Amino acid sequence: MSGVNEIRSAFLGYFEKNGHERVASSPLVPRNDPTLMFTNAGMVQFKNVFTGLEKRPYSRATTAQKVVRAGGKHNDLDNVGYTARHHTFFEMLGNFSFGDYFKDVAIELAWNLTTREFGLPKDRLLVTVYSEDDEAASLWKKIAGLSDDRIIRIPTSDNFWTMGETGPCGPCSEIFFDQGEGVAGGPPGSPDEDGDRFLEFWNLVFMQFDQVDAETRLNLPRPSIDTGMGLERMAAILQGVTSNYETDLFRRLIGAVEEAIGSHASGASLASHRVIADHIRATAFLIADGVLPSNEGRGYVLRRIMRRAMRHAKMLGAREPVLYKILPTLVAEMGRAYPELVRAEALIAETLKLEEKRFLQTLDRGLSLLSEATEGMSAGAKLSGETAFKLYDTFGFPLDLTQDALRQRGIEVDLDAFNTAMQRQKAEARASWAGSGEAAAENVWFPIRERVGATEFLGYDTERAEGAVVALVRDGKEVESAGEGEEVSVVLNQTPFYGESGGQLGDTGTMRGDGVELEVTDTRRFAEGLFVHRARVTKGVVKVGTPLDLEVDHRRRTMIRANHSATHLLHEGLREVLGSHVAQKGSMVAPDRLRFDFSHPKPIEAGELAEVERLANGIVLQNAPVETRIMAVDDAIASGAMALFGEKYGDEVRVVSMGTAEEGEKAGKTFSVELCGGTHVRATGDIGLVHIVSEGAVAAGVRRVEALTGKAARDYLLEQDARVRRMAAVLKAAPAEVADRLETLVEERRRLERELAEAKKRLALGGGGGEAAGPQAKDVAGVSFLGRVLDGVSGKDLKGLVDEAKAQIGSGVVAFVGVADGKASVVVGVTDDLTGRFDAVSLVREASAAIGGKGGGGRPDMAQAGGPDGDKANSAVAAVEAALAA
Repeated sequence: MSGVNEIRSAFLGYFEKNGHERVASSPLVPRNDPTLMFTNAGMVQFKNVFTGLEKRPYSRATTAQKVVRAGGKHNDLDNVGYTARHHTFFEMLGNFSFGDYFKDVAIELAWNLTTREFGLPKDRLLVTVYSEDDEAASLWKKIAGLSDDRIIRIPTSDNFWTMGETGPCGPCSEIFFDQGEGVAGGPPGSPDEDGDRFLEFWNLVFMQFDQVDAETRLNLPRPSIDTGMGLERMAAILQGVTSNYETDLFRRLIGAVEEAIGSHASGASLASHRVIADHIRATAFLIADGVLPSNEGRGYVLRRIMRRAMRHAKMLGAREPVLYKILPTLVAEMGRAYPELVRAEALIAETLKLEEKRFLQTLDRGLSLLSEATEGMSAGAKLSGETAFKLYDTFGFPLDLTQDALRQRGIEVDLDAFNTAMQRQKAEARASWAGSGEAAAENVWFPIRERVGATEFLGYDTERAEGAVVALVRDGKEVESAGEGEEVSVVLNQTPFYGESGGQLGDTGTMRGDGVELEVTDTRRFAEGLFVHRARVTKGVVKVGTPLDLEVDHRRRTMIRANHSATHLLHEGLREVLGSHVAQKGSMVAPDRLRFDFSHPKPIEAGELAEVERLANGIVLQNAPVETRIMAVDDAIASGAMALFGEKYGDEVRVVSMGTAEEGEKAGKTFSVELCGGTHVRATGDIGLVHIVSEGAVAAGVRRVEALTGKAARDYLLEQDARVRRMAAVLKAAPAEVADRLETLVEERRRLERELAEAKKRLALGGGGGEAAGPQAKDVAGVSFLGRVLDGVSGKDLKGLVDEAKAQIGSGVVAFVGVADGKASVVVGVTDDLTGRFDAVSLVREASAAIGGKGGGGRPDMAQAGGPDGDKANSAVAAVEAALAA
């Protein structure tokens, strides 16, 4: 009795003989917990029984529960295939008591099954209990005869189970099997507990308390039992192997993988075989329970599981769909216990074929995008972690495949940045789905999305429609109504309001119903297809179920449409002028302006910008219809539509085409073709005018243009024209002559500034007027001293004058004080032969004090200071002279 099917049957039969109702596994999509992505434990289907909300005709139950842990709070996906026991799908065997028996019976049942029915040697078993649970420790000693050293007390939450912040909770007791000294690791609670030697295979949860709030915990009137044994772990123990993948079920599945692909499960390829064997189980059971691959929610997790298996199949040499060939082995092994596999076998096989065919095409596209992202990179360079993660997350292109593709070129991946992005995605996934029994995270939108479905968007064809309120959220919580003056988030079954996405801002407008009005201030998208309207109730009370007339702000939407369509024209114009390396890196489409970020390594010249603008406006003048088609994403890209790197696309996409190229290689062909879910003008002439107002860098290799369209562009150009005319009037010239006149004036000013600088220099060094040329120094205590106040000379000009004066006097001290705007700057210079006697820093500080300054600094031969009192400039010169005479 060591086969997986035999162990499952023996477990259920044992508890049936002990008065338990055998209950079928619940579906992998929970029916009683919308906050849970997948069923992740055996107790999920009994959650409401434990809390008292539901009554069953039995008080004891036993199950073999299907479990998936590959999304949300519990996500083991990336470990699968590389460890001994991680799985995306596994079976949890359990027995449950709903107020019937408690710790003593639960321990006795578990011990008897483990040692008598399964025959595990007692000397290789040990247990853990919660450190404060003296009762459980005493019972293990009494019933199992375990010594104190084999009953380990654990003081952490590892041995205290909670359903949530409130509700039923209680201590746990786990049973471990010692796999022997040949396996590394220590007992639970020790520094080496993470090793594999001591294998936990059964967890007994004793629900004995009710957590009322953070401070209050009461005894339950009817304590209950919830246990979970990993079937795959018990099979490994009974079959004498240390890895779940070496058990009978997995040996057969891995054998089917070898036969389908023509590979051998050994060495470096072993992990790939294990991944495929595990993932085919999760895939088949999810599809059988109604989950189909998609780009949202549960379907997205399924697609990730499938693509991971398909990628490993390709790594093993598969060049065509092969996973469906493994399905018959799985159905043969598990179909008797789970007849839903037999019923859904045809659907599972067909889904596997279609997805794997699509993935092989996706893989080729991923390689193409990787090539584009690394164009121009040479050996020793690093691909950004964000780029690698986008390939992984958006296109199912895994990190190790990216690394393999780049390794031959000597290019590495920034792993730290990749891991940061990965952790961010996992945190977002955890925030989006709360665990079993836990309150929803602050983001309430996924539970609503699961309950009411995606919002149907009508705004491509209309700006007015009717919709019914399906949910209201205020202060992060769902409410049934909202009254006048309150801010509330409104979810409708359908809407013409565009939710912010792809750089396009969300719509605003009004909602009106019988006695109720709301002002919509913004529209956002959450939870993969839920449109959320931020609104203020201006009249009456809005309630869930209220029908409303919806009207988008037409003027604002019109301007946004024009700006969005203009980004497409600018994108293609930039590619035409600068080269095909240009790719969109971000955008912002508002009613009053647009910005467009794109890849380009250097500033754009004015002539290039003018050419981009000319091309865009040429398409505007065509007033050509803007065409939109719905196509399969692969067909769309094959037809030449640009897919924006980093965007996620569904199986069907909107393809937006604009204008006809009039010149160059594309002459006669469509000018712009892009995949886009935004709103656009009906004809290019509706854009009115495109004018680029700025260009600059936003990051290494990324440039940004900002532009205006329509009335905003016209108003901007009118303002510019008015400025030119005002300048022409001031210059007494025609507008066309303004630039030439300004160049002449600028050159004249530069000439005058040079002449003024020369005059100041002559004044400082020669005294001006009729004085003899050269500095007029005087003798102070046997030292030549030249001190002078220079009106209108700034501090930055003084040093040069002092240097020149020192050169002319040969030996001595120079102190020049410049006065400008009422403030004074002073520079003191000492010739090299006198720096042993006089320190320029000390002298300049004397001068600074005289003009109200606070010190100064520099070198022994040159120092500078300043002060607020320009009227005392002569005193500053005198202070230096006095210091020399002292």
